[in-house]
Amino acid sequence: MKQRVLGGTGISVSDIALGAMMFGAMGNTDHDESIAMIHTALDAGINLVDTADVYSGGESEEIVGKALKGRRDDVVLATKFGLPRAEDPNYQGGSPRWIKRAVENSLRRLGVDHIDLYQMHRFDPLTDIDETLGALSDLVRSGKVRAIGSSTFPVERIVEAQWVAEKRGHHRFRTEQPRYSIFSRGIEAAMLPTAQRYGMGVLTYAPLSSGWLSGRTDPTQGNRTARAPQAFDLSVPANKAKREAVDALTKLAADAGMPLTHLAISFVRSHPAVTAVLIGPRTPSHLSDLLAGADVELTDDILDRIDAIVAPGTDINPDDTMFATPQAIADKRLRRR
Repeated sequence: MKQRVLGGTGISVSDIALGAMMFGAMGNTDHDESIAMIHTALDAGINLVDTADVYSGGESEEIVGKALKGRRDDVVLATKFGLPRAEDPNYQGGSPRWIKRAVENSLRRLGVDHIDLYQMHRFDPLTDIDETLGALSDLVRSGKVRAIGSSTFPVERIVEAQWVAEKRGHHRFRTEQPRYSIFSRGIEAAMLPTAQRYGMGVLTYAPLSSGWLSGRTDPTQGNRTARAPQAFDLSVPANKAKREAVDALTKLAADAGMPLTHLAISFVRSHPAVTAVLIGPRTPSHLSDLLAGADVELTDDILDRIDAIVAPGTDINPDDTMFATPQAIADKRLRRR
């Protein structure tokens, strides 16, 4: 497992990281099996584990906490805050009031005294970013958090946060966590170059495009289909285009002598802006398959053939991408009294 420095923090992380979204009620409800999977990943050389307070209502953090007992010092632990945790609007977002409560809740569920990377799960249009960065900087100074990052921020908000941190003397976001796969390449146009300019680490998620690139005989049938049926509805032209691209990519992977999953993961790892690819296995067999491709490197010829199937900088289905529609338009609170 290769190691890369995380956004200038001096912290070295494996270029494949373990995402814990599927541990708990959202995926694998067997705590012992989930813990064993985390241990398998660590034994294979993964040292970055990423979760969030919203995954399975906090259950994922609890499982990760159990798995790290006795191994905490060997792991770079990341979690996220900001998505709604209750109907009360004060239980979400980037207000200092919520941040200070959210971090204490995460520390308790994880059973640790500090978090290595604390990420804002989504941009909060209702809170001044100056307020958010001030509260997060207080956490860094207190020792409860080592570094801070953002997740799925629009490019303009990434730039704004960097500018505010510099002007106000706050700790700055050291990382960004965007969606990135062969099917979701829009971030190549502006987001990834922006992260490189600011020296930010990039931790990408959904490299298998929510199961489309999992190698299943029918990629429209799987664990996530029931939760988001519209994302797999072949009557939608963009989803039909995905199905056709899967066929072409499956043939390309076979020609290259590898499973489609290995092609998909290696494609994301090949971009120079990417620090680590988050994999989110639900079962031990999923994890074993993904770990087996940890050292696969794609040649320029294979990357060129991928470009011919899905053009650089494009998303096959723009609806897959957060903020494809600007928040100022999509969020009624921002355009109506």
